[in-house]
Amino acid sequence: MGFRLLPHFHARRTFRVGPLRLNVGADGVSWGLGAGRWSWNAKSRRHTVDTPGPGYWQSEGRRRNR
Repeated sequence: MGFRLLPHFHARRTFRVGPLRLNVGADGVSWGLGAGRWSWNAKSRRHTVDTPGPGYWQSEGRRRNR
């Protein structure tokens, strides 16, 4: 573990077309669906629900063996 003067920067962009969302980032491209406060990511198979106030609920999704 080392000392980092500047925070790690992640470039990420989300394109939305109706309920379809295309996420482009350093890890590649993924797509998902979103409706209101609920969203689903096909790559991670993770469900996310935006809760009132600061915070959100997120399912565990798919675990990868690295």
